[in-house]
Amino acid sequence: MPCLAREIGASVKASYDAQTPINIAGAGTKLFLNRPPENRETLDVTGHNGIIEYDPAELVLLARAGTPLRDIEQLLYDHRQMLGFEPPFIDDGATIGGAVAAGLAGPRRAYAGAVRDFMLGVTFVNGRGESITAGGKVMKNVAGFDLFRPMARSMGTLGVLLSIALRVSALPEVERTVLHEEDNEHNALKKMNRWPRETQAISAACWDGRYIRIRLSGSEAGIEHAHTFIGGQWIDGTGYWRDLNNFKLDFFRASGRLWRVCVAPMSVSIGKNGVQLIDWGGAQRWLKSDEPPATIRSLAAELGGYAECFSDDPAVETFHPLDNGVAALNQRFKHALDPAAILNPGRLYPEL
Repeated sequence: MPCLAREIGASVKASYDAQTPINIAGAGTKLFLNRPPENRETLDVTGHNGIIEYDPAELVLLARAGTPLRDIEQLLYDHRQMLGFEPPFIDDGATIGGAVAAGLAGPRRAYAGAVRDFMLGVTFVNGRGESITAGGKVMKNVAGFDLFRPMARSMGTLGVLLSIALRVSALPEVERTVLHEEDNEHNALKKMNRWPRETQAISAACWDGRYIRIRLSGSEAGIEHAHTFIGGQWIDGTGYWRDLNNFKLDFFRASGRLWRVCVAPMSVSIGKNGVQLIDWGGAQRWLKSDEPPATIRSLAAELGGYAECFSDDPAVETFHPLDNGVAALNQRFKHALDPAAILNPGRLYPEL
């Protein structure tokens, strides 16, 4: 397997010498979440897989980037542990490298942390074909500039991930879901933001326009105690949270452009001319709307957030435009790691 890592480095070095851009390809389960790759040479990294090290007692896992998420989740489950950021699988072939590169986290993210918060270190190949290790396998080794954390959500534009060290979490003893009827968005947001101040057992909070669903995680006694504050009807929510996390709900199949809008949890509605699904207690809002992109992005910016469009319309940019200062900073960082701009150029922004 280390030989394959050398082959990946050699392939990137050859592309650097030839000034030939390449597409870094994993299982391809998240292609709809960013700008489509252009027709150019492809570097398939799915063969670089396998769990290198796992220490359940230290809550640390080190795996090659091509390792399927299913394999990792099964290993962790056998030890009553999990990936705390609850990455979406979308399809069975999804890999840990793709999860990190896409930077997506599931319903638990608002209460447990983002992908980058669980990263301890990475080894990657930069745009010159050089292998770089940043961070470590334990928090005390993570010092200086956190070069590894920008790899989360970089879409392969900064380097080819080889391996990733992650902090894992204990699996809750019990998880149960309560349901509240609520058709008023402001009232739903107030409840979803009040309840976490009353109990730490909440691990997911979602509103679909008619119902609030709250997932409680912890001990049986803790969940019962939380229920005394929250109330609501007990339901079987396992399938709902799984389908929400993996874009399988009917909402995601409805017509219209799919927007992901991230704002402060108690922000005003962004879905007046569309259908929305509010997750993360209000901080992540999925919107189905054919409103002009500039209108949606302008409102998101006014609220201090941003809006991403997951659509097959080539006229609509996926990611929220960067202001000039941030764009210039990103370009300098990209140039430092990928001076010839050969790694997934354009997958995030045309200039990256």
